[in-house]
Amino acid sequence: MSTSHGYYIPHKATWPVLVTAGLFCMLAGFASYLNGSANGSKFMLLGFAIFIVMVAGWFTLQANESESGTYNTQVGISFRMGMMWFIFSEVMFFAVFFGALWYTRNLSVPWLGGEGDGAATKELLTKTYEAVWPTNGPKHLGGKIIEGKTNGEFEAMGAFGLPLINTLLLLSSGVTCTWAHHGLLAKNRDQLIKGLIATVTLGFLFVLCQATEYHEAYTEMGLTLGTGIYGSTFFMLTGFHGFHVCVGAIILSVVLFRTWKGHFKPENHFAFEAAAWYWHFVDVVWLGLFIFVYII
Repeated sequence: MSTSHGYYIPHKATWPVLVTAGLFCMLAGFASYLNGSANGSKFMLLGFAIFIVMVAGWFTLQANESESGTYNTQVGISFRMGMMWFIFSEVMFFAVFFGALWYTRNLSVPWLGGEGDGAATKELLTKTYEAVWPTNGPKHLGGKIIEGKTNGEFEAMGAFGLPLINTLLLLSSGVTCTWAHHGLLAKNRDQLIKGLIATVTLGFLFVLCQATEYHEAYTEMGLTLGTGIYGSTFFMLTGFHGFHVCVGAIILSVVLFRTWKGHFKPENHFAFEAAAWYWHFVDVVWLGLFIFVYII
């Protein structure tokens, strides 16, 4: 047990090892599936199931320990520092993808078009290539054959329509999440619950709109992962962000469930705080995506 002068030492835990085993099984199955293995999808689903069950058990243990008063102030500081470093790692994760987009648009494409030191390359390899963005590459490789379009032709995704709607959804969810937090601090549980319900709903609406956008891209616009550098960077950035939105909405759903059970007090609500930090991070990343992927 923790005291006001002592640091809490956790008991022996097997959950992290089991979670790691589930992740390994899931990723190994996914890799096998991509390489044509008949059992790859089965191992992937098995690993995913193990991961979900283990995380549920691990988080339940943590929640029970927190509500029972096991943790002291020093443990709370450690939790917050851990979450800060985790979000920092996520910032670096997306920085790499934004860097890839910047390198492609500002260095690779102009170079292949003959600018600067790329004049010799253009003359030898890509004489007819025009350095414009979006691009499918010098030879227009990839793409998808659909009615009205030949192989390699595609439409760029516009900023207005579903992307703009998604921007409004995420910005609104950031407001409702903050409103819920204020309700928690003011001991207004009704406001807390309503704010969380609104935030979770807006988050999953975002995921639904993005799935609709992807369907239109593949079936009507010829824009796929195989559509050259524009298609790969577009789906890489928006896809990973959509995954983070889905994870964040699930985390907030767990927080909402715990709130219904009477958890969280103004002086003890790290789980809610961590989920809110993560959600605001997701909002900020989307604003960058909307500007640099859809508008510019």
